[in-house]
Amino acid sequence: MARLILASSSIYRRELLERLRIPFITESPNIDETPLLEESPLQIAQRLAQEKALAVAVAHRAPIQETLVIGSDQVIDLDGQALGKPQTHEEAVGQLRQMRGRQLWVYTAVAVVRCSDLQLQTALSSVSVSLRDYSDKEIETYLHLDKPYDCAGAIKSESLGIALIERIDSHDPTALIGLPLTDTLRLLRCFGVDVLSMAQAQS
Repeated sequence: MARLILASSSIYRRELLERLRIPFITESPNIDETPLLEESPLQIAQRLAQEKALAVAVAHRAPIQETLVIGSDQVIDLDGQALGKPQTHEEAVGQLRQMRGRQLWVYTAVAVVRCSDLQLQTALSSVSVSLRDYSDKEIETYLHLDKPYDCAGAIKSESLGIALIERIDSHDPTALIGLPLTDTLRLLRCFGVDVLSMAQAQS
């Protein structure tokens, strides 16, 4: 049975992968996530997902058993502008004001790397999100209650952030939280991983 490593320090990604009831460990990739010059939001998500997975995989090139590393990254695209995690309350307010009444895209990329030969499989999920024309008071109330400063665009759809959203169009609701499980499972199958059998072995 393959050993799985989630290359992430995100509690949201860890909780999503835990839904599959399979054993895995987490390891921080510790990479520079600064966007490159003229890099689009989609390109940022794809590159960082791969770099995260590869950074951890390189450290496990000689595993006792076959090891696969899962990396993921998420970027909000608002008219071609990449929105990341706000560093301050004021920045979160600015992001939410900028996004209100608008449609944006959320790109979540996934990469799975086999440590033995660094073979790489990737996928990209695109989610369309339309936000309400909410008030400044609603912004302050939401930020006070949810404190979503560790989420891109300060939007936490799985919590009170849903109150600011008008519509979500996605093939996989887990993509908006940070790790599209349908894509992740498909990539794991490319490496011969049977998640249902792994989950059954843990029961």
